[in-house]
Amino acid sequence: MSNSTIDNKLVVSSPLGGNEGGCGSSAQYLNLYRECRSLIGRHSAPVMNVLRDEAHDELLRMGFPTRQDEEYKYTDVEAIFAPDYGINLGRLDIPVNPYDVFKCDVPNMSTSLYFIVNDRFYMKALPKVALPEGVLLGSLKEIAEQYPDFVSKYYGQLADTRSNAITALNTMFAQDGLLLYIPKGVVVEKPIQLVNILRADVNFMVNRRVLIILEDMAQARLLMCDHAMDEVDFLANQVIEVFVGAGASFELYELEETTPRTCRLSNLYIHQQADSRVLVNGVTLMGGTTRNTTRVTLAGRGAHISLCGMAIADSHQHVDNHTFIDHAVSDCTSHELYKYVLDDEATGAFAGKVLVREGAQHTDSQQTNRNLCLTRQARMYTQPQLEIYADDVKCSHGATVGQLNEDALFYMQQRGISHAEARQLLMRAFVGEVIDEVGLEALRDRLHHLVEKRFRGELGQCRECNACK
Repeated sequence: MSNSTIDNKLVVSSPLGGNEGGCGSSAQYLNLYRECRSLIGRHSAPVMNVLRDEAHDELLRMGFPTRQDEEYKYTDVEAIFAPDYGINLGRLDIPVNPYDVFKCDVPNMSTSLYFIVNDRFYMKALPKVALPEGVLLGSLKEIAEQYPDFVSKYYGQLADTRSNAITALNTMFAQDGLLLYIPKGVVVEKPIQLVNILRADVNFMVNRRVLIILEDMAQARLLMCDHAMDEVDFLANQVIEVFVGAGASFELYELEETTPRTCRLSNLYIHQQADSRVLVNGVTLMGGTTRNTTRVTLAGRGAHISLCGMAIADSHQHVDNHTFIDHAVSDCTSHELYKYVLDDEATGAFAGKVLVREGAQHTDSQQTNRNLCLTRQARMYTQPQLEIYADDVKCSHGATVGQLNEDALFYMQQRGISHAEARQLLMRAFVGEVIDEVGLEALRDRLHHLVEKRFRGELGQCRECNACK
């Protein structure tokens, strides 16, 4: 087993080599788990520990997917997990005050601000504004130790360790994260903001877990931001489970603004009851390799899901969004809109599948993926899919890949707008449709501003705070 240090403190690191079960890059993680199983458990909660061995067995059986697997055809998971990353299994303090380093706030939007440093909920300084009575928000580990029976009803119930090796790995190693619980009928008026900060001085992996539970008629909005502080290779493996009760409303906004040396793998699982409303809007402004998987089950009549995504990539960056919406019952609606702008030698992928089960009559589903490739070297792969087993439905899907409209560019230049500025205006207008789906006006305005800076090449890393100037 190799070791590394952060400010002279020992951090357990994944061992390279070894072939005691497993194959490919999964072997080193299986070996590490077997060697450090007790250490992992000591620094987590019994509710989380009880699922680890089963997840280990599933990863041992599956191994990581290869590019021969259809769902990972365009993202090389084996290569992502092959390096030797440090993993803080001993939960040693990594010196950082997130309130000092994080200044990329959203003007004119008051939020309840919380932090996760790597994969550990930051508890040293919490917002002074109290949440409504009955709401739980805090460390998943701590709340699971306080309310084990309650948390065990939800934790790991949606996360698919039997067919998703990345989720299985997360379940093996995750020791903390965020839990958000909104009781029946409670409305959280102020948006909640969770900032995920990646901090290390060695190549580093985090396994972050998020559990969100909204009971019937509850309402909440959550903004999650990803930032990387250091110029090392980060691998962020995140699993989010969301339970939305009957008549409940939930909005989830994700903003990725890290570095080209960051790999982000996120698996989001959503389960909705009758007449619930969910909006998910994910924006990738800056990163290295991103793979987002979203799986939604519409389990109650009248449920609605809106999935929106936007990605801007250049250089050799890679963004892959994979969605699956299961219309399990009748009278549900779903709406998907994903847009990509790819420059230089960037690659993008989108695969969206909608399943309409037998008996799910009166389903209304729309899926749209539109993409701009600004160079001949940029590549976009798109796979919209419908699988329908009911006859009284309204379903559509479509995908386009193209370049900027030369006629529009010429028209704008004829009216005194420079070629560069004309390109900027057309690109901003193209992605603006996704940003306009954001329900928070202040965040919407902020995203328009950040996108403009990104297209101009002015968007710096978080620690330099260029985005706030």
